[in-house]
Amino acid sequence: MSQKQGQLLGVETGKRISPYLELCCLRISANVSYANAKSDIEMLTGMSVSDNTQQRLVQRTEFPDPVATEPLTEACVDGGKVRLRTPQGEISIWRDYKAVATDQGVMAALHDNPRLINWVNDQPLALTLTCLGDGHDGIWNIIGAFATPAQRREVLDWYHLIENLHKVGGSLKRLRQAEALLWKGQVDDTLALFADMTRKPAQNFCAYLEKHRARIINYAYYQAEGICSIGSGAVESAIKQIDRRVQISGAQWETENVPQVLAQRTAYLNGLFSLKG
Repeated sequence: MSQKQGQLLGVETGKRISPYLELCCLRISANVSYANAKSDIEMLTGMSVSDNTQQRLVQRTEFPDPVATEPLTEACVDGGKVRLRTPQGEISIWRDYKAVATDQGVMAALHDNPRLINWVNDQPLALTLTCLGDGHDGIWNIIGAFATPAQRREVLDWYHLIENLHKVGGSLKRLRQAEALLWKGQVDDTLALFADMTRKPAQNFCAYLEKHRARIINYAYYQAEGICSIGSGAVESAIKQIDRRVQISGAQWETENVPQVLAQRTAYLNGLFSLKG
């Protein structure tokens, strides 16, 4: 496209494909491999855009972050995995990426926790921001930088809590009693149930309860009153959706390309691809 044509149409000069075709490519390659995106575009439009061009388009596009239109009330953090390409002859490696899901959008980043933290803190926040996560230290390190301590309500994911409870094993009656106590946030009474157990799983669980004591709420009350979520299902669902792209069969990624792929996928999930975007 010539400079004069670009000025008349209001688009960047030197382009070989139209902005609308670019948008179609980005939407399709946000869901499937670049090779499949090439095939789909050709079938739908009759135009050929090679898989290499599809990839270059993703890498040079600035994807918009979601912008909250109302104060955020909840934020959940969890991690997913992406397979990275290694030098020829070496086994590929899996590395963790982190994702945050809020009531108004999802973000993901590889080796860039500040990006997630800054995005949350740049949004309008409710007077109380409920932050949910499992027991992983890396998750709480991120959550600990959200909002202010006074503004932040930290909640240990109920389902993760019960999963760890059942790792203790032993008496089913005792496990049921412990679950009933934890459902009401009664940590001390739960610890008393396991006080006479010397097996390592029981000791580990007691240490886990002590570590997350302040994050174990009265789940029964909070759920009955609709105060906040008690599980981090929102971010777990988001990670499954992200993984549908980054973990497609045979996918291996150059480390430097992953941030753009995550940005593209989350932009798609956030509904930010449009004729205006």
